[in-house]
Amino acid sequence: MTYVFRLAQRTAAVIGATGLVLTLAACGGQSQGATGDGGTSGDGLSGEVSIDGSSTVEPLSSAAATLFRDEEPGINVTVATSGTGGGFKRFCAGETDISDASRPIKDEEIAACEEAGIEYTEIVIANDGLSVVVNPENDWLECITTEQLATIWGPDSEGTVTSWNQVDPSFPDEPLALYGAGTDSGTFDYFTEAINGEEGAIRTDYTPSEDDNLTVQGVSGATGAMGFFGLSYAEENSDSVKLLAVDGGDGCVVPSKETVQDGTYSPLGRPLFIYVNNAKYAENEALRSFVDFYLANEEQIAADALFIDLTDEQAQTAADELASLVG
Repeated sequence: MTYVFRLAQRTAAVIGATGLVLTLAACGGQSQGATGDGGTSGDGLSGEVSIDGSSTVEPLSSAAATLFRDEEPGINVTVATSGTGGGFKRFCAGETDISDASRPIKDEEIAACEEAGIEYTEIVIANDGLSVVVNPENDWLECITTEQLATIWGPDSEGTVTSWNQVDPSFPDEPLALYGAGTDSGTFDYFTEAINGEEGAIRTDYTPSEDDNLTVQGVSGATGAMGFFGLSYAEENSDSVKLLAVDGGDGCVVPSKETVQDGTYSPLGRPLFIYVNNAKYAENEALRSFVDFYLANEEQIAADALFIDLTDEQAQTAADELASLVG
């Protein structure tokens, strides 16, 4: 089945991301596929597609796999979450077809792919924005700096920074009540790395949850409360929590679809990637069909997974680069 990029339907929309650029990385020769070539079975295709990598990107790839299953039920798409770095280790060893990544590939990972003869295509598939929220009765804060966030959430603050006036003397002596994502969440990994400089580094005396609704309830229930979760969920609950602007060093920026798209909401806005093995794309019809579907339906996939989708210009770039990839 051929999937068509319906770009004409998007020209009047502001749909966004920081760029969907497919970059061919010439990293040597062909690799041996970890999965067999896709074939035909009855009226549809059959075969395997193997994906591993970022837990943040996993909801996107899983949403793509769910939608794709309706089109090609004979193709089995598996999505694992060994983290961005772990995903690249498997990908550059030729063990997977696609690597989910919440950051661009590093130099040492490029070298590993070169050594193994893996050629790949980098695709920015969506954008991610995290929000920092406080109780609506908080009248002393409209914008927070990343330094203040690190003071509040850093592991060294556990048991010691317990009141707002310890964050800034101009703030009231109001007890801090902290809520946020649990350790199994990609949001947790993203926030801790962006704010505390190390994935997983955080004070443990906060209330973690994989259910964002519980974070909303906690923040809305205490004047001194603060929490973090995905931007989409904050926007959906604007009557219960107050969304803060964030100053990452260049002034206060209110998180929105547009500021995540243009990269000004930093460091809590970022692009998300998939990396596709070029040789396997050419050889495996099942993989080729899935990747084409993923790109052609990125807008719906991003919406289903509560991420920010791509601009018309970026989607057109994707279509052009994909056309060059297939020759």
